[in-house]
Amino acid sequence: MFPLSAERKGVFLILAAALLWSSGGIGIKAVSEGPLVVTFYRSLFAAGVLFFLIRPRVPRVTVPFVIATISYGACLTSFVVATKLTTAANAIFLQSSGVIWVLLLSPVFLEERFKMRDGIAVLAAICGMALFFVGELEPKNQLGNVMAIVSSLFFATLIMSLRRERGASAEAAISWGNLLLAIVLLPFIASDLRLAPVSIPILLGLGVFQIGAAYFLFVRGLSHVPATEASLIGMIEPIMNPLWVFLFLGERPRNSALLGGAIVLAAIAWRTMGSDEKETPVPVGVL
Repeated sequence: MFPLSAERKGVFLILAAALLWSSGGIGIKAVSEGPLVVTFYRSLFAAGVLFFLIRPRVPRVTVPFVIATISYGACLTSFVVATKLTTAANAIFLQSSGVIWVLLLSPVFLEERFKMRDGIAVLAAICGMALFFVGELEPKNQLGNVMAIVSSLFFATLIMSLRRERGASAEAAISWGNLLLAIVLLPFIASDLRLAPVSIPILLGLGVFQIGAAYFLFVRGLSHVPATEASLIGMIEPIMNPLWVFLFLGERPRNSALLGGAIVLAAIAWRTMGSDEKETPVPVGVL
């Protein structure tokens, strides 16, 4: 058995994180509590598991650390709000468009050279995603759609800032980010902290696994994988959502969804299989 390179290990860690993220849509829709309450408990439970796994020290405050912390909280909050206000398909599809922002901005903020393979893979994946959700995206609930786009911007900013920090500093950012988000939200929901009995295990699972464990794996993987490739791999998340629905609820995806999912998976595989190849970078000026 051939040993995996550091980048290949990073790819598998990010893939595992995306699989955990993919349970979010079903979980958020399954509880009756409002978006701020859901976000508060997810972050509170996630902070507990992250402080247990990472045991972060008091962080060294840098500009990327502050940006990562703020972006993290804003990304989580805006996505939950979007999922509550619009369809799960709209929220997931629009948030996943954040890969475009990473592709365009990482050469500027991370000095990661633009590669033609990245551009082709992202374009193919976006086309596959559009086909995957054809007939499900709805023009109504515009506020939810806007929040999903806002979430995509914060997610792109989060990926780039965590990539810039890396290592212990990035791990501290997500750990303290969850705790600070819960503290900030507490005054707004202090009078509405009670949960329905059925919501408790769901929110606990979302916090511990879908957020805490997922971001732990994601940050570890991001230390070895370029930002664009990491965000592209993250597009596994919306592909897996309907699979969970099929497995647990028996709802079979449409043929167009299966074709779109296959295109996205092929684009990710094609980009990932070429991760260790020496490519001639395209000059940043072409952007």
